[in-house]
Amino acid sequence: MNRFTGRVTAIATIALCLLPLGAQTSAAEVKAAVAANFTAAAKEIAAEFEQQSGHSVSLSFASTGKLYTQIVNGAPFDIFLSADAARPRKLVDSGDAVADSLFTYAVGQLVLWSADAALIDSEGSALKQKTLERLAIANPKTAPYGAAAIETLQQLDLWTHYESSTVRGDSIAQTYQMAYTGAVQAALVARAQIALDSSGSSWLIPAELYSPIRQQAVLLSHSADNEAAKALIAYLQSDKARSIIERYGYGLE
Repeated sequence: MNRFTGRVTAIATIALCLLPLGAQTSAAEVKAAVAANFTAAAKEIAAEFEQQSGHSVSLSFASTGKLYTQIVNGAPFDIFLSADAARPRKLVDSGDAVADSLFTYAVGQLVLWSADAALIDSEGSALKQKTLERLAIANPKTAPYGAAAIETLQQLDLWTHYESSTVRGDSIAQTYQMAYTGAVQAALVARAQIALDSSGSSWLIPAELYSPIRQQAVLLSHSADNEAAKALIAYLQSDKARSIIERYGYGLE
């Protein structure tokens, strides 16, 4: 090998070493089923992951219940980012998910929010004093935040009053849209949906009024050998991803 060839080889070797880890392996795609409340955070995390790893991420958003139904009916997702702990555990128990991949990626927080900047005070008086004519919540059968909303109203002895006047969204995203557009006066939504938006008015619901919303992620069994999927599961537990999750108004375990 002559001097020139040796120099080129050395430069190429150094350049390869400087590439991001993901770029040294074959780029692959990971398909993630993501609970609607985590939409904004997931998009930011996916973009960071793609840039760092070289893999591509396809995100599908819906209520946790709907995503779970799609998964058990054979939808080709690789990982599941649920808004609860129950459904990922069911997938593990049925053999449809990898047990040791299961972890809590975020702890959700519930807020009462209105597009009207003067409607909701720091004590939630409009809710407690029963002055809201129409209140939106997510469908409790498919959305954990909807179940938390009903639990909160029950704890405050308000469910009997509001039961007939609540409007239910298919997902927490649709529930937020109802309040955002003024279709309802207020909605019980995920804090993440308003964490980076100072408009409107809100009351952060005390955590003792509803069961903890532990949002868990899991790798699906048919994708156990998908390197991109395993890399994304790992990345969700990194300091960078956790800082993004926290910035969007979630708690961490």
